[in-house]
Amino acid sequence: MNFNKVLDNVSIYEAGKPIELVVREYGINPKDIVKLASNENPYGTSPVVTSKIKEIAENMFVYPDDSMYELKEALSNKFDVKESNVIVGSGSDQILEFCVHAKCDSNSKILMSNTTFAMYEIYGKQTGSKILKTKDDEHNLEQFSSMYKEHGADIIFLCLPNNPLGECLDKDDVYAFLETINKDTLVVVDGAYQEYASFKDKRKNINPKDLISKFSNCIYMGTFSKAYALGGMRVGYGIASDNIIETLYKLRAPFNITTLSLAAAIEALKDEEFVHECIVKNFDEMKRYEEYAKTKGFDYIDSYTNFITIKLGELYSSKEVAQNLLERGVIVRDLTGYGVNAIRITIGTISQNTKVFKVLDTVLDKLK
Repeated sequence: MNFNKVLDNVSIYEAGKPIELVVREYGINPKDIVKLASNENPYGTSPVVTSKIKEIAENMFVYPDDSMYELKEALSNKFDVKESNVIVGSGSDQILEFCVHAKCDSNSKILMSNTTFAMYEIYGKQTGSKILKTKDDEHNLEQFSSMYKEHGADIIFLCLPNNPLGECLDKDDVYAFLETINKDTLVVVDGAYQEYASFKDKRKNINPKDLISKFSNCIYMGTFSKAYALGGMRVGYGIASDNIIETLYKLRAPFNITTLSLAAAIEALKDEEFVHECIVKNFDEMKRYEEYAKTKGFDYIDSYTNFITIKLGELYSSKEVAQNLLERGVIVRDLTGYGVNAIRITIGTISQNTKVFKVLDTVLDKLK
């Protein structure tokens, strides 16, 4: 059977390995497995969210409110924007897809960092667009500017902070760069981890209202999957000018998130104290990983997220290290597929991280 030829050049996104796979393949008790590969919030979901889900679970046969009025109202209040500036998706990934399909075709160009969220490239290649990448793995705005001047771009992706590496640009530098961009170029500012970056360093904070007020060609992406601990519910959002949002709505299917997902996101916004506590614990535990990397002589990327990227140098293969950890019930992300000899580890709870250090010591000794 013949398919669209542009798909011949599209890679399949490989998600972090699930606990169920490790149980099946290695016979490890699920209780003994530590999953720190997908940047989920290790502290679980807010109790107020869990309570609400139990309350409305019997209504799963009813379609959700397709206007998403309550959630859009809550987001507009949180960010001080109009409800018409908000679109909700099945994870922010879906809105990224909307952006690409709204703007691009086989004659288009998309500019991004060399190592960044894989779905930017995948969605771009689905339209036949030409993918332009900077030389450096981390975001380098001088290289972005140089490539933009030389080639132009229909979309620019800025992942702030960057997944899968963890670094983050300062807002003032981002704004200075945006001043140089043609208003017909759509700039996607992916703020999936902004709650973490803004807490760690106010200079990293991208305020959605401020962003779209200054730059009408920008869209800000947020998600409930990380700090709000709703990865399993798949809820994301975009904030942009009325014109951009109206266009994206033309690509949205009805009922694109579930009744339970909608309720969970609404309740999650009511418990900011829970989110704050999770973020504080995240950075307290991250210090342990930084110290561990130093004692082993490994470089790491200063992270503004809920994960840390540890570079393994020349002595170890990240693929081998990740596989050996997996066989012992510790799931981390190998970045070989991104062309980086490093492992990305979600910052877990105290007990989870203690186990990671113990098992990692065993693995490193074995592979020495």
